[in-house]
Formats: sequence, structure tokens, C-alpha cells
Amino acid sequence: MNRQTFSGLDAVCLLLASPLLSAAEPVSADLIITHAHVVTMNDAREVFEDGVVVIQGSRIVAVGPASASAGFTAKKTIDARGGLVLPGMINTHTHASMTVFRGLGDDVPDRLRKLIFPLEKALIDRELVYWGGLHGMIEMIEGGVTTFVDMYYFEDEVARAAKKIGLRGVLGETVVNFPAPDAPEPYGGIAYAKKFAAAYRDDPLITPALAPHAPYSLDADHLRLIAHESEVLGLPVLMHVAEMPAEIATLRQEHNMTPVEYLDSLGLLNRRLVAAHCIFVTDSDIALLKARDVGVAHNVVANIKSAKGIAPVVKMLAAGLRLGLGTDGPMSGNTLDVIGQLGYVAKLQKLDQKDPTVMPALHVVELATRGGARAIHREADLGSLEAGKLADVIIIDADATALVPLYDPYAALTYGASGKDVRTSIIHGRVVMEDRRITTVNVAEVRARMRAIGARIKASIAAGKK
Repeated sequence: MNRQTFSGLDAVCLLLASPLLSAAEPVSADLIITHAHVVTMNDAREVFEDGVVVIQGSRIVAVGPASASAGFTAKKTIDARGGLVLPGMINTHTHASMTVFRGLGDDVPDRLRKLIFPLEKALIDRELVYWGGLHGMIEMIEGGVTTFVDMYYFEDEVARAAKKIGLRGVLGETVVNFPAPDAPEPYGGIAYAKKFAAAYRDDPLITPALAPHAPYSLDADHLRLIAHESEVLGLPVLMHVAEMPAEIATLRQEHNMTPVEYLDSLGLLNRRLVAAHCIFVTDSDIALLKARDVGVAHNVVANIKSAKGIAPVVKMLAAGLRLGLGTDGPMSGNTLDVIGQLGYVAKLQKLDQKDPTVMPALHVVELATRGGARAIHREADLGSLEAGKLADVIIIDADATALVPLYDPYAALTYGASGKDVRTSIIHGRVVMEDRRITTVNVAEVRARMRAIGARIKASIAAGKK
């Protein structure tokens, strides 16, 4: 892919030929980011070394060299001081509220059934989901995530937290074949999800979704029902797919199919599905995922930590899949910032392929931005800095030690940057973090609540051991 670099002295046309700019009087905007090293991630992969981004309401209205802001005045100006300005990172798979359990049961086998499910059954309630979710969202915003795709219980509480902090979310209410913390009857999550979806219909930040846990944790009839409800209500479906060796063996034995083939037979394999993991997919599975226009969430750090396997990302990209990056939950990958995943994505594929040229840094940054937008079928609004798109923008500190000197912004982001280098995050045109200070919630209060929850969980675990 071609990459063009522009300086502020270049005579370059604006990315958008806006009729507003021809007016004699300056056009009023809400926010202008100046002195920015703008990495647009647009189709041409344009980079403006001394650029600007102009925001009006929830949308970007101009992107380009310094001269692009000449036709605008703004209520607020942010001097990026040479920092990298990018579209926000998109975390395509997580369970944010599980921050309440982070650090429990690491480095042990079969955590899902032996530890996670029992803990959730005993302890999860609305309070834990809300505060745990809010804590996870603080971490994501601090790490440059502006959109996250979440699966958990009491997902309306996750939505409430996301609205409070100002984070964009595709939020899936979990459906399982056993009683859950928010549904005393098996499969009660379906009715819960429908009520949740009705409450947040047409919300500018929240997209409700159905989240059947996995092909092995729901029966065929209920998976067909979810496919039907998804179509009728226009809801995305979030699901763990081809993640577990036992999942592969069970579906092969019971149906003589791969998980991808099985979901296709039930009507779930379509453009509304975001399939998390897809570690154990065959070449024919990849072709089927492409043919059905399915989004895929690659969770490299969680997969490494669980030692499950290496997803065939190089083949997926070659096939043109809608592939984005996810952190998985904070009990799986432990951290929730996507920037921290970038180097692992590149290096693991290079090692697996025995080829240092695969997964170049540009492609990895694409997965975190454009790729994530494509995985959730939101590329028309998200994933790049272009006039007309939603104003989800991050600024990364140009003075971060690992980014000095800066030669190639993609290599710097992939191999040098940290989530802690993100200085400012703007979501839907709203500044939610500026100079590392979250502006929408009281971070100290959230941490105090989390410490109290941690003490409660520790006491519960200790009592259970007696």
C-alpha cells in the first residue's frame, strides 16, 4: 500500500473540498487540533507532519496540512505539540467488567470452568458490573481506545457506565445454557438483551447486541432463535468462535462440522456476527467467513497467555477478512489497551511464518483502526480521520521516550509506543481525556470503589476455602 507524507509547507489540497471553506467569513467549529503529526489511515494512507483536524459537533469537517484550518474558527484549540494524531483504537472483543477479577487464577489450567464461572455465579451483580466496567473504560480511554465491543452480564449497566464516561460501545448481553447472574433461567439472556436493545435504540454511543457465549454453550434451537432475533431486530451478534480444542472436537464428533460450518448451518454466519478468536479455522472456514462477510476479533495476547494457539492472521488478511484487534477480558489478556497488543500481533506472526517481512507495522496499525471499524461494519463512520466521519481522535505524546526520534509513525506505534503515551482522547467530538486527565468521571472515586470490591471478593474467596 502506498503511503504519502506531507509537511505543513507543502501545497496540498484539503482532503475535503467543503463548500463551507469558500465563504468569506470563517466557519465556526467546536475544536481544532493544531501542530499535529496527523496519521489519517485514509485510503491513501496520507500523513501530514504539521497538520490539523477540525471538528464540528460529533463529526470531523476537515483534515489536512496547517492551511486546512484557515477557513475555521473554533471554541477550543488543542496544540498537539507535534504528537501523533490518529483515529481512536477499536477494541473488538473484551469483557470490561471483569476488571473486578483481574489477577485471580492466572497461570492455572481450565480457569473458565474451575474459577471464572463459579466466581461469576457467586459474586456478579449490578454494582460489580457497573464499577468494574467503568474502571475498565478508564483504562481503555487512557490507552487510546475510543470504541469497544463487550460481552457480559447486566450489559445495561455497562451501557450506563459507557454513557457516563463517554466511550463508544457495541455491547452484547451474554446468553448461556445455564442460570446466569442476571437471568435465573437458562437462555434468559435473550429476553434481557431484547429489553436492553429497546432501551438503547438509536443511541449515538451505544449499539446493543446479542452475545451467545460460544457454539458449545448453547443448543442449536437457541442459536437459531438468536439468528432470527438478530435479523428481525437488526442487532449484532458477538460470540467466541473456534477458540477451544475441546470445542473443535465436540462439534466434529456431534455434527461432523467445524464451528464455522456449524454456525453457518444455523444461519448465524453473516455480516451481523463478530467472531472472537477464530484460532482453529481451516482454509475453507476462512473462505466461508469471507463469503458471509463476518467480522473477526483477533486477541493475540490472551491467546498467547492461554497457550491455545496462533490464529492464521496472515491467511485471514490475504483472504480479505474483516479483521480487527481485541484484548479479550482482563482475566485473559489482563490489559485493555490495544496499543499494547500491536507489537505482539506483528512479532508472533513473523515467528510463526519464519518470515520477518510478514505483518509490517502499517498493516498492524490498520488492524487497530480501519480493521476494527470493518470488523464491526462501521467503516463508513469510524477507523480513519476523514471529513464526514465521527470525531474519534487520539493524540500520542511526541516526547515519549520510545518515540524519539520519530522516523516511521507506524513502526513507532507498533514497536515502541505504549498505551501510557496517549495524551488526549476525543470521542464523538467530546474531549474525554486531556493531558492524561479523564474529564468525564472521578477516577479516584472509581478506584476507591474497586478497592472496596476487591476486598469483598477476597473475603468471599477466603470464606469459601474454610
